[in-house]
Amino acid sequence: MALDAAKAALLRDGTVIPAHPLALNAERRLDERRQRALTRYYVAAGAGGVAVGVHTTQFEIRKVGLLEPVLRLAAETADEAAGGRTFVKVAGVLGDRDQALREAELAAALGYDVALLSLKGLDHMSEAELVRHAEAVSQVMPIMGFYLQTAVGGRRLSHAFWRDLAELPGLVGIKVAPFDRYATIDVVRAVAASSRADDVALYTGNDDNIVVDLLTPFRVAVDGRVVEKRIVGGLLGQWAVWTRVAVELLEEVKRYRGQASVPVELLTRAARWTDANAAVFDAANRFHGVIAGVHEVLRRQGLMEGTWCLDPAEGLSPGQAEEIDRVYREHPDLTDDEFVRAHLSEWLS
Repeated sequence: MALDAAKAALLRDGTVIPAHPLALNAERRLDERRQRALTRYYVAAGAGGVAVGVHTTQFEIRKVGLLEPVLRLAAETADEAAGGRTFVKVAGVLGDRDQALREAELAAALGYDVALLSLKGLDHMSEAELVRHAEAVSQVMPIMGFYLQTAVGGRRLSHAFWRDLAELPGLVGIKVAPFDRYATIDVVRAVAASSRADDVALYTGNDDNIVVDLLTPFRVAVDGRVVEKRIVGGLLGQWAVWTRVAVELLEEVKRYRGQASVPVELLTRAARWTDANAAVFDAANRFHGVIAGVHEVLRRQGLMEGTWCLDPAEGLSPGQAEEIDRVYREHPDLTDDEFVRAHLSEWLS
């Protein structure tokens, strides 16, 4: 099944794809009203897609019977809110072959465009087996590869793996999220060296290095010629908050494509985004409060009622709220509170 031409073009040009959170009430049940409000917020902010059923949505939705309801709700709301605008719906897919195929079939039936294929939990498989696994899922719907950081369950994968993966006709992109510069460059080099270098869109998932990833023209020597490859957009948990500013950032970065230089201020801002992400993602505590931190920002804006997660053990770490306070004081221009305030009642209606 091929990706719609307009959506494929949008992915290749680069867009903002927030990882969609899960809105719960105090009983830790799905709050449909606020879940719809979040989707409407992302569409209104100018995002070119959303990713649902991913880590930020909480993988536990699969254990409590929420995968199908959450996927359906986001798809219906996004289609309604986008009003015909090109918008890419990405569904997280994980597990062994049988589970991954079931989840891809469900996502395709609900109108999703791309499966973000997680390899977490498949450490018993060789790299060749992982490529065959991905190929099987790509027979159901187009896929996006996912390089997950080792700190949260990912594994190191070779240059050869990424080159073989890039050769799959059903692969439309890769989320590069190892939080590791060496591993990031491995993926870029591999895709640049493949026969599908122009067809595979690279998206940063490196929340710790967003702006530099987007600004960098990677130049790779391939068979005596130089291939330039860019990370064109982002599929990020960080972009689940302050999304309007993220859209403005990507638009600004695109204006410097093909230019010989970029303003130093953008590099300064890159460091400020990393600082902001450290607070939201709770980097100081090895990301224990990563999901709750996203919820806390959305709670402050009125989009979510609280920071509750499906797992009661997940929550803000001691001092994390104060770190988010500091980010608001020191980097107010990175937030979109005024935009949310102006439209909140409309999204919650």
